[in-house]
Amino acid sequence: MPPKRRPEMSAADGVDSATEGSTLVPGQAPDRPEYRVEALAKGLRILTLFSEQRPTWRISDIAVAAGMPLPTVYRVVMTLTSEHYLEHLPNGDYRPGVRVLTLGTAALRSLDLVELATSRLQALAQASGETVNLGVLTGDQVLYLVRLRNSDLVTANIQVGSTLPAVHTSIGKLLLAYLDDSELGQRVDAASFATNHGPNAKVSLDELRGELVQIRHDGWALQDEELAFGLRSVAAPVFDRTGRAIAGANVAVASRDWSSQRIVRELRPMVLATCDEISGLLGYEGAGR
Repeated sequence: MPPKRRPEMSAADGVDSATEGSTLVPGQAPDRPEYRVEALAKGLRILTLFSEQRPTWRISDIAVAAGMPLPTVYRVVMTLTSEHYLEHLPNGDYRPGVRVLTLGTAALRSLDLVELATSRLQALAQASGETVNLGVLTGDQVLYLVRLRNSDLVTANIQVGSTLPAVHTSIGKLLLAYLDDSELGQRVDAASFATNHGPNAKVSLDELRGELVQIRHDGWALQDEELAFGLRSVAAPVFDRTGRAIAGANVAVASRDWSSQRIVRELRPMVLATCDEISGLLGYEGAGR
């Protein structure tokens, strides 16, 4: 009998035929053309058009500059806008959205921040015996830059690079508290509260506003089963040399082991002290509150 032919599979089946027979080494960045995602490349090409010299563009001008068909540019721009990487202005122009700006800033900040903070966070994790995180705000999400996980903590599968809703996390609420009303309104809307959350979560910005005022006054934030049932955390801010709250660190614990009162009494001073040390390393002269 002749050998059976393998069924042909197309991109619609989830397999790119160009990759058959090739091997992608884990941890190695692919540089071969068969791994290129053309739609993504077009989106990135459009984003690189925006500069200080030309911060806004019309769709028709983008098509000419990028050398793409107008319908293609329209679809890509609409996608980038819906994901908040572009913002549609009243005059019809487009400019980089909050997500591009915050991710870019976070990337630049994080290089020095992670290097300076890691040893202090490791000391905090050792002293507390609990999970320690460092995160920054990107849009209405917290982006995790450092995660030192206690194996006893049962939480969502969070790792470096993960994002979580800012409105349901201690680091997120903390950093939202340091925004002015205008920026807070730009970042947080009804959709920010729409994801799964714990039993004590606030479900609207109106509900959250009073807590944010108190957090800024106190200089720390508590998350009490708002992100998920069984999880509590306490966070403090990290300031740069200009006094801006650029990041937050927290200690996350299982609620079965830690009451809110015990967290405030025992862990809060440790987190505040650690964040003061990191802020001092970044040149903040107000460290040592």
